Amino acid sequence: MSKRVGILSLVAVAAGALLVWAQERPTFRVKVDMVVLSFTVQDHKGKYVNELKPADFRIREDGIVQKLATFAIGNRPALQVNEDGSTKPLIGGESGSPGKPGLDPRADAFIGTSVFVLFDTSNFMYRGFVYAEDAIADFVRGLDRADSVAIYTFSRNLSRPGPLSKDRGEAITGLRKAVAGDDTALYNGLLLTLRDAAKIPGRKVVIVFSNGPDNASMVAPDDVRSVAEDEGIPIYVISTNEVNKDPISSGVFKRITARTGGKAYWAKTWQKQVEAFESIREDLGNSYTVTYYPQANPNEGFRKISVEIPADTGKKYLVRNRPGYRPRSTF
Repeated sequence: MSKRVGILSLVAVAAGALLVWAQERPTFRVKVDMVVLSFTVQDHKGKYVNELKPADFRIREDGIVQKLATFAIGNRPALQVNEDGSTKPLIGGESGSPGKPGLDPRADAFIGTSVFVLFDTSNFMYRGFVYAEDAIADFVRGLDRADSVAIYTFSRNLSRPGPLSKDRGEAITGLRKAVAGDDTALYNGLLLTLRDAAKIPGRKVVIVFSNGPDNASMVAPDDVRSVAEDEGIPIYVISTNEVNKDPISSGVFKRITARTGGKAYWAKTWQKQVEAFESIREDLGNSYTVTYYPQANPNEGFRKISVEIPADTGKKYLVRNRPGYRPRSTF
């Protein structure tokens, strides 16, 4: 009898220990904040279509239709999207929406674009250095007044001579401080730039100006691409190399830009570089930017985003957007 009591006591102790372990074991949950999605729409002739309204779009995440929170075209003032699909200006009102923290209609996060220019100052860029600086300076001067711009440079290490600001003179002064030399750690520099950009609310883009080859990075390009994809930061690349001269770098540039909703340009001459910057400026001015709080979704991995235009009957609009993202996991 005493032996049976002893066994039952051991079972009880074990069960209690198991219960304590289960209670103390960390639980992973998925946290998804407001999603910022930028995309462009072009017709079959390549002309931007920039007069569509929120009701003209259907945004899906893993096939689940999303309710838009805000809507903007280019650098026009953002609009709040109501439940019935109507819109109103993001001015005044309460700070944030019930149950949707982080959306402050009075914040500057919905005005303009934060543009991060990442300039290659490695040995490979030595010959065209001055022309590259001039092309970047012209681009900075031509940005919309609502935009902020940061100038970052990299060779083996990343420098931040022009912090994010609306002051164009400060950005250009930082640009002119750049000095060419050393090896190329493009993907290291791009990763650090993306981390800085991710801290800034609202719409942001990264523009890489480089000749392509990377001989010093410690991170893989696809790891960098994943960060940009998940953070919703389009990457534009202007390469001073010829597309066929370095097929490895060219392939990486095509993949990174396509997967983040940006574009890649091959611009060997100064004129082509200026044209590439003009194209990017036009792209930014005609992009749609929407925000939404994802509907309930059990998928903790990669979530596919699609942008549909239901009324597009025979017009064959081309929508360019990032294909999706991965929600953050928290304890």
